[in-house]
Amino acid sequence: MVKSYLKFEQISTFGQICSTASNCIWDSKTEDEATTSRTSAGRAFVGANEDVLVWDLKRGELESRWHVTDNRAQVTVIVRSQNDPDLFAVGYDDGKIRVWDSRTTTIYITFNGHKSAITQLTFDRKGVRLASGARDTDIILWDLVGEVGLHKLKGHKDQITSLNFLSVAQPLRDGDEETVLTNGDEEDDQYLLSTSKDALIKIWDLSTQHCIETHVAQTNGECWALGLSPDHDGCITAGNDGEMRAWVIDQQALARASKEFASGEKVLKDRGTFYRNGKDRTIAVRFHPKRDLIAFHGSEKAIELWRIRNEDEIRKSVNRKRKRRKEKLADQEMQDEPELEDSTDLDLSQANITEVFVPYVILRTGGRVRSMDWAGGKSSKSLSILLATTNNQLELYDVDAKERKSKDRTIEYNRSLSIDQAGHRSDIRCLALSSDDRMLASASSNTLKVWNAKTHSCLRTLDCGYALCTTFLPGSKIVVVGTREGNLEIFDIAASSLIDTIPAHERDIWSMHLSPDGRTLITGSADKSAKFWELRVVQEEVLGTNRKNPKLTLVHTRTLKTADDILAVRFSPDGKYLALSTLDTTVKVFFVDTLKLYLTLYGHKLPVLNLDISYDSKLVLTSSADKTVRIWGLDFGDCHKTFLAHNDSVLNCQFIPDNRDGNGHHFFSASKDRTLKYYDGDKFEQIQKLEGHHGEIWAMTVAHNGQFVVTAAHDKSIRIWDQTDEQVFLEEEREKELEEMYENTLLTSLDDDGANEKDAEGVESTDPSKQSGQTLIASEKITEALTLGVEDLEIMTEHAKAVQNAKANATKPPAQPPRHPIYLANGNISASSYLLNILQKLPPQHLTDALLLLSFSQLPTLLTFLTLFAEEQRNIPLVCRILNFMLKVHNKQIVSSRLMRVELENLREKLRAGMEKSRREMGFNLAGLRVLGRRMADEGPGFVDENVDEVQESKGKKRTFVSIA
Repeated sequence: MVKSYLKFEQISTFGQICSTASNCIWDSKTEDEATTSRTSAGRAFVGANEDVLVWDLKRGELESRWHVTDNRAQVTVIVRSQNDPDLFAVGYDDGKIRVWDSRTTTIYITFNGHKSAITQLTFDRKGVRLASGARDTDIILWDLVGEVGLHKLKGHKDQITSLNFLSVAQPLRDGDEETVLTNGDEEDDQYLLSTSKDALIKIWDLSTQHCIETHVAQTNGECWALGLSPDHDGCITAGNDGEMRAWVIDQQALARASKEFASGEKVLKDRGTFYRNGKDRTIAVRFHPKRDLIAFHGSEKAIELWRIRNEDEIRKSVNRKRKRRKEKLADQEMQDEPELEDSTDLDLSQANITEVFVPYVILRTGGRVRSMDWAGGKSSKSLSILLATTNNQLELYDVDAKERKSKDRTIEYNRSLSIDQAGHRSDIRCLALSSDDRMLASASSNTLKVWNAKTHSCLRTLDCGYALCTTFLPGSKIVVVGTREGNLEIFDIAASSLIDTIPAHERDIWSMHLSPDGRTLITGSADKSAKFWELRVVQEEVLGTNRKNPKLTLVHTRTLKTADDILAVRFSPDGKYLALSTLDTTVKVFFVDTLKLYLTLYGHKLPVLNLDISYDSKLVLTSSADKTVRIWGLDFGDCHKTFLAHNDSVLNCQFIPDNRDGNGHHFFSASKDRTLKYYDGDKFEQIQKLEGHHGEIWAMTVAHNGQFVVTAAHDKSIRIWDQTDEQVFLEEEREKELEEMYENTLLTSLDDDGANEKDAEGVESTDPSKQSGQTLIASEKITEALTLGVEDLEIMTEHAKAVQNAKANATKPPAQPPRHPIYLANGNISASSYLLNILQKLPPQHLTDALLLLSFSQLPTLLTFLTLFAEEQRNIPLVCRILNFMLKVHNKQIVSSRLMRVELENLREKLRAGMEKSRREMGFNLAGLRVLGRRMADEGPGFVDENVDEVQESKGKKRTFVSIA
């Protein structure tokens, strides 16, 4: 009989506020619209590994989590639509883009066209198109209405660092003067501005899908960011060593370039280079939408705010410097030069760029800045900045924005809000569960946190040293932490206080374990000793009184010396043996009572980082830096099995503590390769491979009842893996792994073939197609429906002829011939209906990718069915979309084929009739909407809870309404 196992699945993740891979976005609206802008500081949208978290900045609580069930990729970029504030586009590490609705937390559209992580996303002004850039150096333009990719732009040689839509400036004749429409007019964004790590800045014409202008953005290496001014008349690019470069965007030249091809006039004009105070690379440049301020930041703990001077300030500064230079040089030529204090003949466009941008204030932050966003200030005289730092916290700063009356006045700022209690500032190094599995203790370099294991709320936050190991003492009210300094710190959870600090060792305490009877604690250290500590309650005198309070302390009783550093210690459950691993790659087993050596386990090639002993004290489990896990017998010290378990060092391993359901010899192992694995120690089989973490798994602990496992990783997240009622069969798991490997290999080969063909052509614009497992399955379904459909059409055509002949001869009509069971299972539908159902269920993007896999030999069959659809007037838009795509893909073969001309002519006649009918319906509906619109405009507003100041009537008159509070 095949043995089955119960499956472990990730049920929750917590402890992470924001990840270092994504940016942050501030939102002024709250769930309760009545409290907006008065009692709330807004919300923050941040990426946290594979999820998007929405934080309430005022209360510091998590409002919602945008989670995709089958997604394991990390969120890399979040962008918000300006036209629809509830619409967000989220880019992921696997190249997918999901468009979310923030109100319902549902996914509108999913795009899949990039081969690597998304680095940039931007909506156009109307919110109907989305531009994406990735590490694969490609830029793809997506249509949100049609849910398809429009085209892929190729030209950059490294990952895309910024994308911005540019609106076309249309010149209008007004008498003899010529005015220019700005980006606020109803013109589409026809140009795209992009930068890349290849140090190039490009302007793309989206109407022709070609690059019309290219410049070298930086002089000293990569271009890491670009900031576009709100009025689209200039931009700033950022590079290494704090270098910033200003550019002027000539709107009139851009307007003429849209009408005159290859006019030769430059749209981007270099205005000069300036340097910010920080000398690292600048990763973000953000213009304030309403104020003359710009924010720069790199990867250090600071944000620099610079101010843009107006014309009068620039003129005064230039004249002041000329006057000083004239006084200093005392040259005759400079003396003859007239002063320009009140003159207007100074060409501001030729002024030095350092006269335009001047430093304003430097904000010192609590961590290295990952991203920032402008937030609304409490008043008009202040502004706020939202920061996401690399040490897992969100900060909101208020900056004084009053005008400086004197040069010596310093700009004041303060951190008004912070979200930091819901996670650690650094990597979690150790985990421990209480005896009843209700509380979880996690410790990092300077913080100890106690969590509720069910609700995931943080119960206590305590300051500690650099923690390396921790455990609960009996009663689950006291936690002991072993630190890198060699101290044992004892914390009282109920009182939220540090009870005692014991200098236990001279060097790092790498491991500790409590004896089965709960009376002795053993610690293993890098000072080559293992010490036994007895738990005692002593009476401590209260200063100034005669009273004494009971106090728990640890009393040193025995010491075990070794020749090398001790990395892990463990008591056997029966209390007879003590196992410890040392730096010489061996594991030594001692008798607890006499401390005499019992066994020495040899076999690992690198040091053993962790070990455990099974519930029955018969097996020893060791995990090593040599990527292996070994099972040893505690009776003779022989190695039962060696598992090449992971692709990197195995940091943790642990048996399930009890033998419920006969799983006492099952164990878990966690590694630097970001995976958690579940094994059967009796049959030496891998049961499950659990993936989800995005960093090295530093800590792991198994519940005492064996129902769940808790892990903590470098991504600063704590994940709980719970045992479900679903069974796992090993053969099925192996088959799934083989299928995944085959699909990945097949998709990689398809993408490589397509990339080689497109790169060989050397074109700037291609179709944004990407094959996935879903498109392969869809293509197989379409191929199967076409093959079965041709046979069924022939059978049914012959049957129809036989029925007609029978009617003509007045004989009994023949019975219906047997059809394929798939048609009978779907209600005896026709072959055309079955194919149409398949085509209609596919998303538009998957449909085009699936049609791309069809061979040219299947095109005549597809055209036959398209003709049937057109004749029956069924889903004409879908028929036109498929026909246009297939004609574009197989254009050369269709032109050279004479046999397909008849079919195409027949299809064109049928489509014209169907499209004419659709056109009439659309015209009728549009006319009805216009009539309704005119009626609503005549009647005016019908809701009294809206503040309506002025309503423009169709005749041009204005009617004023009183605002009702």
